[in-house]
Amino acid sequence: MEKLMLSPAEVADVTVKMGKAKGSKGTVNLLVLGILAGMFIAFGAAGAVVLWGLSTLPALGKFLGAAIFPVGIMLVVLAGSELFTGNNLMTLGMFKGEYGFGHVLKNWVPVYIGNFIGSVFMAFLIYQAHLWGNGDTVNAIGEKAIKIAEAKVGLGFSAAMFRGILCNIVVVLACWISFAAKDVTGKIFALWFPITLFVLSGYEHSVANMFFIPVGMFLGGNVTWGTMIMNNLLPVTIGNIIGGAIVVPGLYYILFGRKK
Repeated sequence: MEKLMLSPAEVADVTVKMGKAKGSKGTVNLLVLGILAGMFIAFGAAGAVVLWGLSTLPALGKFLGAAIFPVGIMLVVLAGSELFTGNNLMTLGMFKGEYGFGHVLKNWVPVYIGNFIGSVFMAFLIYQAHLWGNGDTVNAIGEKAIKIAEAKVGLGFSAAMFRGILCNIVVVLACWISFAAKDVTGKIFALWFPITLFVLSGYEHSVANMFFIPVGMFLGGNVTWGTMIMNNLLPVTIGNIIGGAIVVPGLYYILFGRKK
């Protein structure tokens, strides 16, 4: 009978092979794939904001918003695109000596830029569509979007970084177990629950914030591009790299990567 999933050791091998392939793609292709991933994550994030803004029961609304958010990463994995936070796992192959840091950066840089473009583009579309406000006034969803943006730039550098670490530990583990699943249903469930967990817990995801903060800013929030980058994106990205490129792949390297 065919196995329904790969073992952790087999997932480690698959992750290294994927890392080799991801760093070998052309820069333009990576940029476009990054734009798609930014848009996909923004779709999930937008759905979450709608539920948070409309809910009259805060606890239920928080859960439902967290539960709809994973649609974004499902699109990333199943429709095909490149997400910076998930690609932090590429360092496993670097730790094993299969390729160098330059190979990793060849993927990370255009993908991160593409993620930013795609996320901000989606924020602009939501704003221009007047779904959450008409430019002069905002509805309940728009008010929630503004509160989210302002709260994220007000976290403080240390808190934002540590929330970024927590976030990407969970995100790359979601990717890891999705690699283990051998069918679409398995991959969906592998992604759904961990990503719901990170959103519900209040962790910080750099690519999601590339949507959350600009859309709140466009709607009139007290946020600037400078405060977004320095107060949130910078510390959260550092945290995401620590959690997703050092903690998880580092520990799995100890378990499965070292030469016997």
